[in-house]
Amino acid sequence: MADDDKHLLDFEKPLVELEEKLSEMRELNEETQDDLSSEIRALEERVGKLRTSIYRNLTRWQRVQIARHPKRPYTLDYIEALTDDFMELHGDRRFSDDRSIIGGLARFNGGRYGYENRTIMVIGHQKGRDTKERKYRRFGMPNPEGYRKAERLMKMAAKFNKPILTLLDTPGAYPGMGAEERGQAEAIAHNLFEMAKLPVPIVAVIIGEGASGGAIGIGLGDRILMLENAWYSVIAPESCSQILWRSWDHKEDAARALKLTAPDLVDVDVIDEIVSEPVGGAHRDPDTTFASVGQAIANALQALDDVEVSTLLDRRLEKFDALGAYETAEPMAPASHL
Repeated sequence: MADDDKHLLDFEKPLVELEEKLSEMRELNEETQDDLSSEIRALEERVGKLRTSIYRNLTRWQRVQIARHPKRPYTLDYIEALTDDFMELHGDRRFSDDRSIIGGLARFNGGRYGYENRTIMVIGHQKGRDTKERKYRRFGMPNPEGYRKAERLMKMAAKFNKPILTLLDTPGAYPGMGAEERGQAEAIAHNLFEMAKLPVPIVAVIIGEGASGGAIGIGLGDRILMLENAWYSVIAPESCSQILWRSWDHKEDAARALKLTAPDLVDVDVIDEIVSEPVGGAHRDPDTTFASVGQAIANALQALDDVEVSTLLDRRLEKFDALGAYETAEPMAPASHL
């Protein structure tokens, strides 16, 4: 089985089959005396229409599948594409170095986006490409020491007045016994407390999966950007389905109910901006994706550069205080005595 076929998503199969027919017809046109140009144009038009139909009408579950595509760019890919001189920093100075969260100082290549080149602190979840690396990175699921490492690096950025960029892509915080023993929930909560008062700009970008506290643990930002086919939710669709229906079979229904896609979340002000992806997803054209993300980051940093620290902190708190929808009930009249 070809590598591309192995990673083919179910809803993409009709398009791939049509693209293969188009490729075969082009080869036949070169090998024979017959002029097949009109048939090729007709088939190209069919391919274009089908591609548009599929990717402009994706369901929420299909976007989840694209966000999990194994060829999708990960944090280290963005760091390599958008920065120079990345110096990775290790360890939480308490327990160990968690390899599912990476971070360090780097020079952001802002010049190509009409912004200055400057040093930033970049922190993100890192998954693995193959079995060995996935085990090494724990599938991008951090232990408490990962969040404490992130906290240490963010405080270092604040000390030297460097903006912070976080890249979110995790199926969740690691649910192991050791993680719970070392204070998983406390580590995430403490990060949120500390990030709320950091006196430097924070830009968060959801580049793939944004699951629960595993994502929000490094996701409290002044500007929150989200790729078009990423997802961000309190729980993964499969886990939600398991809780509500006692089965994973209703994961598509769960994805619909969770409203976890970028268009859903921008409507309720959970995220600030949707970053467009190439047709078919970020993995289809990583260079175009890097350019779009780089421009969005540059714009966000530029907008935050001249904001006074006190104003920055006030806006950050107001932003997260305002999240959520609720109604205030009228007080009930006291019951009359019988």
